[in-house]
Amino acid sequence: MTPSNALHDESGSTHLDSTAQLMDRITSRLGSRLSLISPDGSRRPAPDGSRRPAPDGSRRPAPDSSRHPAPHPRQGPRLHPRPTLVLVPHGSRDPRALATVTALAERIREQRPGLDVRLGHIELNEPLLTETLAAQQGGRAVLVPLLLSRGQHVKRDIPAAAADAPHLATRVAAPLGPHPMLAAALHSRLVEAGWPARPLSASERRRHAVVLAAAGSRDPQSAADTGRAAKLLADRLGVPVVAAYAAPTDACARTVPEALAALAAEGRTRTAVAAYFTAPGRFATQSASAAPWIAAPPLGAHPTLARLVLHRYDEARAPDGAWTDEQHRLTAV
Repeated sequence: MTPSNALHDESGSTHLDSTAQLMDRITSRLGSRLSLISPDGSRRPAPDGSRRPAPDGSRRPAPDSSRHPAPHPRQGPRLHPRPTLVLVPHGSRDPRALATVTALAERIREQRPGLDVRLGHIELNEPLLTETLAAQQGGRAVLVPLLLSRGQHVKRDIPAAAADAPHLATRVAAPLGPHPMLAAALHSRLVEAGWPARPLSASERRRHAVVLAAAGSRDPQSAADTGRAAKLLADRLGVPVVAAYAAPTDACARTVPEALAALAAEGRTRTAVAAYFTAPGRFATQSASAAPWIAAPPLGAHPTLARLVLHRYDEARAPDGAWTDEQHRLTAV
């Protein structure tokens, strides 16, 4: 018969017949736990690989290494190198143009350390785009046109050069403009030339205006892009901005002198010429010479232009998945 004051073990499941049995059990448990303690006080692993005993005396199972494998000390996430950024200017016989785009490329490298940035001109300057692509032995590249609108170079010439480099996975980014960042850079260049840095008063807004001087193109989409760029700048400045062209065509018919004359007839006595060019050259010089007041320099190596180049680069390479022969040549037009 079990005594009325029967003792139970810690789990309450086993009856102990005497105090001696209880003391034997306690001694056994204590010895088991002490065996897991080293002389220096550190904990030894259990002989069967399990964790220390639970409060009820049972051993907790060791973690399942198949479900949570330990990371290999030499193995990390696989890193895919970023595609090369190939900056594609038009090219110019003006020696200042090459110096300007070289400085812009360096500014891009400063803003994105470690990014491989190379130049590849469409014509007139070396290295040519075809040479730059041929020199890159495999890998990936994003071609960013240093052009401000859509046209033949963006739609045909640059994609054709990419197609002639079958050893290289390529994507072609959109042209730089139109974009609000270009309006910000144009505004900055105007202020450098003498445009008021403060907001204009109501009377000043009636007298001020801007002619946005661009190169011109036979492509109507180019004219539409330049018109949108003029509107972005007008919204920023709060004065009229008229797009005009150094080399007029049927699609881009208004000349810079014609635009200046029309604004003067409206009583605009403070009309500036904003250079919608990425680098100095004949057209930029020609447009500036017609200015009745101030003429801003080309966009050049402006830090905002460098940020816009990187923005177009990031747009073109995302999503940065597999670049197959059919997928990698994406032309944004």
